[in-house]
Order: sequence, then structure tokens, then C-alpha cells
Amino acid sequence: MANREGFGSGFFWGALLGGAVGGLVGAALASRNSDEGLEELTEKGDREGAELPPRPRRRPRLAASESSEARMETARQGLEDKIAQLNDAIDDVRRQLGSRNGRPGPDARDKPLRPEES
Repeated sequence: MANREGFGSGFFWGALLGGAVGGLVGAALASRNSDEGLEELTEKGDREGAELPPRPRRRPRLAASESSEARMETARQGLEDKIAQLNDAIDDVRRQLGSRNGRPGPDARDKPLRPEES
């Protein structure tokens, strides 16, 4: 139990010190990288007349072609088949669990409890 007496405070101070050291190292590396990038951009700008590189343009969205519509239809049919298989499997499991727990399954509910006497 003596090992756990200072665990909470040690954990707190370790996290605080680790966060501070990690922040300082990250800030130093980020500033070095941004300085190198700024120098590189300035050199390019001096050579090219101080222009920034152009931003890439977005491509306009095109209407769905027939081939993509056909693929979507095929995928939809495949998903419908899989859903039907899952529903069948769920129904089978319900029947099995219902008969194990002493409850009649859906087929037994339709049958009368006593045979009809004539």
C-alpha cells in the first residue's frame, strides 16, 4: 500500500511536466519548419516576381452517368439480398430461442392448445 500513497500526485506532476516538455519541443520544431518554408517561399517569390503559388481549383461536380447509376442499382440489389438473408437468420434464431425458453415459436402459436373434440 505504501507504493500507492503518492500515485495520484506523481501522475499529475508527470502529466504536467510531460505536457510542458512536449509543448516546448513541438513549438521549437514547428518554428524551425515554418522558417524553412518561409525562406523557400520567399526565394521562389523573388525569382518569380513575388507571386504566391496558385491554389488548386475544385473540380465541378458532374451529373451521375449511366454506368454509375447501374453500379448503384447493382449495389442496392445486393444489399436487399443481404438484408433478406439477415432477416431469415434472425427469424430462425428467434424460433430456436423461443423453443428453448419454453415459449412456443410462431408456428406453435397458430395451433390450438387442445385438440378439438367432435
